[in-house]
Amino acid sequence: MYFSTNRESKLKPNYMKLVIKNLTKTYKNGVKAIDDLSIEIGTGMFGLLGPNGAGKSSLMRTIATLQSPDSGAITFGDINVLEDNMSLRKVLGYLPQSFGVYPKMSAEDLLDYFATLKGISSKSDRKALVKEVLEITNLYDVRRKFVAGYSGGMKQRFGIAQLLLNNPKLIIVDEPTAGLDPAERHRFLNVLREVGTNCTVIFSTHIVEDVKELCNEMAILNGGRILKHTTPEEATKELKGSIWQKTIDRDDLEAHEAEFNILSSNYNQDNTLNIRVHAAEKPSEDFKSVKPQLDDVYFIALKQDEPALV
Repeated sequence: MYFSTNRESKLKPNYMKLVIKNLTKTYKNGVKAIDDLSIEIGTGMFGLLGPNGAGKSSLMRTIATLQSPDSGAITFGDINVLEDNMSLRKVLGYLPQSFGVYPKMSAEDLLDYFATLKGISSKSDRKALVKEVLEITNLYDVRRKFVAGYSGGMKQRFGIAQLLLNNPKLIIVDEPTAGLDPAERHRFLNVLREVGTNCTVIFSTHIVEDVKELCNEMAILNGGRILKHTTPEEATKELKGSIWQKTIDRDDLEAHEAEFNILSSNYNQDNTLNIRVHAAEKPSEDFKSVKPQLDDVYFIALKQDEPALV
C-alpha cells in the first residue's frame, strides 16, 4: 500500500529539490512564455505569484512534462526531467486549472478506477488507499455521491485526492482557488496545508492572499521571468518604513497618481479612497506610515518591471 494508515507516517519530508536552469519557451506565435528562467524549490509549499499571462501555466506545464522547452534544464532530486519524463511522472501529482469530464460515478468508485490505472492491483490495497485520500481531502462523507454533482471546491479537493494516489513527491497545482467561494477556498487551502508537509508543492496563483496564508516560500513571475524570490515574511520586512497611506477624495486620484508612486487604492464607506504609496521617506505631511503587506511587495515588483517610458 502506498500510504500507511498511520497519519504520522506520511508527514515525513522527502527533501528533494526541484532545480530549473536557464529555461526558455517561445510559442509559434512569437510569445516568449518563459524567458531564461532559473530557480530552486525545496520541500514545502512554494507560491508562484503573478498576473494572468505572466507565464505561470507555461512553466507548470513544462515542469509537468506536458510540453518541452526550447532550452534549459530541469532536475528533481536525481531525475533529469527533460531526458526522463517517465521517472518524473511516477512521482508527480498535477492539478491543472481545469481537469476532466466526470462520468456518472461516485468519488469512491472513480478513485478506485484511477488507482487501478496507476498499477495498484490489490483490491484491499486500493480500498485502504482510496479511504485514506478521501479522508485527507475531507470527502469521505460524500464518497458515494457522483463527482459530476460536486461543487467547485469539492471537485478541486477530488483533484487532490486523485493525484495523491501515487504518493507523489512533487505536486503542482495551477490556479486552484480561482472561482471558489470563501468557504470552499478555505477548505481547499487546509487540504493543501496538510499535503504540503511532506512534498514539494508548487502553488501557482494570481491571488496574493493565497500565498500569504499558505506558502513558506514564494516567487513573483511576470513576462516569463522571476522578478523576486523570497519568503512572505522577509518580503514584507524589506518594506518596513517605506509604505505610506493617505485618504483622498475620488476626484483627486488622478493628480495623486501623477505625483506619487501609488501601489493600490481602496474605497471607504464614505466613497473616499485610501491610497498606499511606496517611498523611502514620508511623501508629504498628510501621509501616515502603515505596516507593509504582501500585496505591496507584489505591486512594487510589477511596477518595477514595467517598461520605461521613452
